[in-house]
Amino acid sequence: MYQRMEVENAAEAGAQAAWKTCNDQSTMLPATENCANLSTAIMAAIHNTSLGTAITLTSGSPTEGYYCVNASNTLQAVGSLSSKPTDCSSVGKASVSPGDYIQVSVTCPYAPLFGISLMTASGITSINMTTWMRLA
Repeated sequence: MYQRMEVENAAEAGAQAAWKTCNDQSTMLPATENCANLSTAIMAAIHNTSLGTAITLTSGSPTEGYYCVNASNTLQAVGSLSSKPTDCSSVGKASVSPGDYIQVSVTCPYAPLFGISLMTASGITSINMTTWMRLA
C-alpha cells in the first residue's frame, strides 16, 4: 500500500511540475511542444519520493490534448494539439472553451516486503498510476 501511495504521489507531482513549469505567461501552450523544461521538471518531480529513480515515466508519457466536460461530467477529447477547437460545441457546450490537459503516467516495479503477496500471486509485477492536470 505504501509503494502504491508513493507511485500515485509521483504521478501527481509530475503533473503539478508540468503546470508550474509550463503554465506561465511567457510559455506558449501546448506544453509538450513548446515548453523546453517540461521533461526535466517532470522527471525531477517523479523521482522526489522515497522510491526515487525506481519510478519511471510510462512510454509515451506525458500526453496532452484539448478536452471538454461532457453531459456525464467526464472529460472528452475534442481536438488535436495542432488544431485547438474554438469551443466545446462537440459535447453540447458551445459557450465553454476547451481546456488544455496534460496526462502523466508513471510505473514502478513491485516487490513485496515479505516474499510473496496477493499482488505477486496475481501476477502483478509493477504499480502504474496516471494523473491529469489542466494547464489552461
